[in-house]
Amino acid sequence: MSDSDPSDAAPTGRLRRLFGFRRNTPEPVAVANRDADPTDAPQVMRLRLAEFEELRVYDVMVPRADIKAVEAGTGVQDLLEFFAEVTHSRLPVFRETLDDPIGFVHIKDLVGELAKGGTPPRRPLERLHREVLYVPPSMKLTDLLVKMQATRIHLALVVDEYGGTDGLVTLEDLVEVIVGDIEDEHDDEEAMFVRRSARVWEADARTEIEDFQEETGIDLSLDDLDADIDSLGGVAFALAGKVPVRGEVLRHPGGTEIEIVDADSRRVRRLRLRLPEPPQQSAAEE
Repeated sequence: MSDSDPSDAAPTGRLRRLFGFRRNTPEPVAVANRDADPTDAPQVMRLRLAEFEELRVYDVMVPRADIKAVEAGTGVQDLLEFFAEVTHSRLPVFRETLDDPIGFVHIKDLVGELAKGGTPPRRPLERLHREVLYVPPSMKLTDLLVKMQATRIHLALVVDEYGGTDGLVTLEDLVEVIVGDIEDEHDDEEAMFVRRSARVWEADARTEIEDFQEETGIDLSLDDLDADIDSLGGVAFALAGKVPVRGEVLRHPGGTEIEIVDADSRRVRRLRLRLPEPPQQSAAEE
């Protein structure tokens, strides 16, 4: 009789074996995430894997407004320039709107077409586009991973009950849930924080509080709430009491306004900080 767990054959079972995790490892996700040591990579991955098994497509998808896609009639030169601009290897292809997709194009296919020589087709996407997956926003990530493995299609469009396009999700999005953000040689390295005006800064949520204070002189620590918070994203989370949403504005006890510029259902990515006006000096002090 085999001692193996049938669930080990599932995608998450294979991921557990890859990272050396046992299925019976206790995983109280909400509590454990709060207490996790961010420097303990195996622990963090174990918690992320547990979270992966609970998440659904709408938790990780790129929203419709942020989808980079090309119209089916796009010519070769415009297509090459767009690939260079967005630095993606795959792009959805649509006819008139995103609600009428016909598939996706892989840059490898375009390069292969050009390598043949001769005059490239005027409308290359009519021949080069590949099949895309269509999935509901409520699908579990584990089910989507199975589907992507079975079909070998690594891009899915998320469609609503009326057939409209809600978002997009790739295999890389699924992997990043477990291992964190994946940056390759084509990703631009963005400064952790940049000054936009005299009192306005934009910052990566991973920016260390101490680094920001050293540059601006503003202390955003929250000693009264949680001594373990060391990033600006952690400050935003503590002030909101949850993962704040894009566009939400929070006020730090010290007077700084923190606006959420980029976030998804799992984490904050970028912030806009409006520093308080410096105190006015009295005539006597002058």
